[in-house]
Amino acid sequence: MDYKVIVDSCGELTEEMKASGIYETASLEIDVNGHHIVDDETFDQARFLKIVEESPECPKSSCPSPERYMEGYRCEAGRVYVVTLSAELSGSYNSAVLGKNLYIEEYGEKDIHIFNSRSASVGETLIALKIQECEGKGMSFEEVVKETEAYIAEQNTYFVLETLETLRKNGRLTGLKAIVATALNIKPVMGATKEGMICQLGQARGVKKALSKMSEHILEEVKDASEKTLAISHCNCRERAEAVKEMLTSRMKFRDAIIVDTAGISSMYAADGGIIVVV
Repeated sequence: MDYKVIVDSCGELTEEMKASGIYETASLEIDVNGHHIVDDETFDQARFLKIVEESPECPKSSCPSPERYMEGYRCEAGRVYVVTLSAELSGSYNSAVLGKNLYIEEYGEKDIHIFNSRSASVGETLIALKIQECEGKGMSFEEVVKETEAYIAEQNTYFVLETLETLRKNGRLTGLKAIVATALNIKPVMGATKEGMICQLGQARGVKKALSKMSEHILEEVKDASEKTLAISHCNCRERAEAVKEMLTSRMKFRDAIIVDTAGISSMYAADGGIIVVV
């Protein structure tokens, strides 16, 4: 392969992606209640959720360093693509850009492009797969970048979580009205703006109704579904993910549909029972 795709660890890789030799993960890290957790292949979701449940404090994350990204650029591949979680939510994108500048300063020019996913989790997964698809068609570096950026602009992200506390305490809900109806079991239906900021799309009483309302939003908003892949990530709730997939695929024909478990950073923000959908 004359190209490589680096995905920060907020993006989940399927088993097929891991086995392809194309992808590399740039790990974020998590600190919670005295535990330092690297979001890599050693991440244990069940153990992590138990630590979070028992912790009096909110988990905190840190993005890969510019040096880590620079290390990824030092490879034999002639073209390197990077996919990071939304620049509005993390410093990962800026870190990757700084790593590119450092690399060029030391080693000279190379075809490196950093994609701001304006999403997270399986949003990054789909972008990484889009890059592979474009490369498989024999596109030039410039064509891959243009096609993938256009794909990102059309992508839609939705999620329903049991709790928004981690997002709130880590300052990821800036500009949103406080959501204080937890005593009534009100669950917000959330999404992402085209700029990659979190927004509220609606709300419902209970997770089941919120997932149904989220599905209605998707069915109304998604165009040309037969050309798109439906991607769902879940934090310790496979049955919910399967139910959402059924709600959508029974009423709309997608090119493909995938379900993945949330990795470390996505598990941190989605929390136990969270569902993220990207189309």
